[in-house]
Amino acid sequence: MDLNALKELAYKAAEENIGLYNNVCNEIFTHPELGNREHYSSAFLTSEMEKLGFRVQYPYGGLETAFRCEIGSGSPKVAFLAEYDALPGYGPNNDQNGHACGHNWIAACTFGAADVLRRISEHFDGTVVFIGTPAEEGTGGKVDLVNAGCFDDIDAVFQAHLTGGKTQLNSRTLAIDSVEFTFEGVAAHAAGNPWKGVNALDASYLTFTGINALRQHMTPDARVHGIIEEGGVAPNIVPSHCVCKFFVRAADRDYLTELTRKVINCAKGAELMTGAKMSWRYFENSFDDLRCNPVLIDLMAKNLKDLGYDDFTTEEAVPSGSSDLGNVARVCPTCYLSLNAGNTDGTNCHEEAFLSHVNSETAYGRNLLAVKAMAATALDFLCDENVRKAIAK
Repeated sequence: MDLNALKELAYKAAEENIGLYNNVCNEIFTHPELGNREHYSSAFLTSEMEKLGFRVQYPYGGLETAFRCEIGSGSPKVAFLAEYDALPGYGPNNDQNGHACGHNWIAACTFGAADVLRRISEHFDGTVVFIGTPAEEGTGGKVDLVNAGCFDDIDAVFQAHLTGGKTQLNSRTLAIDSVEFTFEGVAAHAAGNPWKGVNALDASYLTFTGINALRQHMTPDARVHGIIEEGGVAPNIVPSHCVCKFFVRAADRDYLTELTRKVINCAKGAELMTGAKMSWRYFENSFDDLRCNPVLIDLMAKNLKDLGYDDFTTEEAVPSGSSDLGNVARVCPTCYLSLNAGNTDGTNCHEEAFLSHVNSETAYGRNLLAVKAMAATALDFLCDENVRKAIAK
C-alpha cells in the first residue's frame, strides 16, 4: 500500500479510537503515583494492552513497575515510551500527588500511537513496542532499562510531552549527576569544649563555598544546586554527621563528567580543612544530555504540517532540565515531540496550575494530534528503507 494511503488509515484509526486513548489519559491522571510505586498505572496499562492483543512482559528489566508490550515480529522495531509517575506536594496542604508534568498524557499518546499501528499492522513488516518506563521524575527508570539491554533490539524510539511553551521538535536537556556527600566528624560540647570536636557542618559549608568559587569558571550552560539534608542534632553539640546533596548539570556529558570531578574536589578540600572524613556516592542515576535524531525531526515536522499544524520550531532548543530519555537517545535514534498544551495562562510543567491543562478537552485534542504525528513518523521509518539508512548514518 502507498505510504500516504497507509497514513490516512492510521489517522482514521486514531480518530475512531481516541475515546480509548483519552480514557487512558484520565485513568492515569486520577490515580497519581510517585516514581517506582506506579503499581496501579502499570497494571492498568498492561491490562489494556493485553486486551488489544499485545504480548506483555510485566514486570520488565528488573523494575517492578516497568513493562514491555509488543505486537508483530521481526525488524524493524519501533518503540513508544510511556511515562506515568506523578509529582508530590500539591493540593491545599501540599500533601497530594499530581500529574503536573503531564505523564498521564504521555502514557495516553504513546499508548495510542502503538495501538494505531497495531490496527493497520497487516500493511507493513516489523514490530511495534510499547515500553513502560518508571520514575522519570526521580531515579530515572530508563537508565536502568538501558543498562539492562532493554533497548538493544529497538531501531527507533518515539515520545511526546506537553509544554506550556512553544512546540519544539529539537529539544535538548542537560546531562545530570546526582552527588551526595557525607561528612563524619567528632561530637563535642559546643560551649564547654568545642576544641575537642570536628565539625562536619563546617565541612558542608566549605563544600558550598568551594562550589560557589567554582561558578565563575563554569560554562554558561552548567548548573550546580544543592541542599544540606542533615546538619546536626542540636546547637550545643558540634555536628558530627552531615549530609549534603547536589545536582550537577551541563549540556554535554563529557564536560559534565569533568565538572562533577571538580565538585567532588571541593568536598575533598573541605575534608582537608576540617578533618571531617568525607565519603560520596551518586544517589540517583546519572542522565545523559538529550539529542534527537535530525532525520526523525525532519519527518515529524513534515507530518505535523501535513496534519495542518505548523506552530512549531525545529531550531535546536536551549538545553533545559534533565531527562533519562537522554540515555535512551545514546543507544537508539530518538524522536521527542514537545507539544504546546494550548494553555494561555503562562503556566508550565510542575506548576500546580498546569494540572488543569493535562487532562482537559484541549489536552485530548493534543492527544489526537500527537498520536497521529508519532504514528505517521513511525510509518516513515517502518516502510522506507532509505529513511532507515539515513537515520543509521
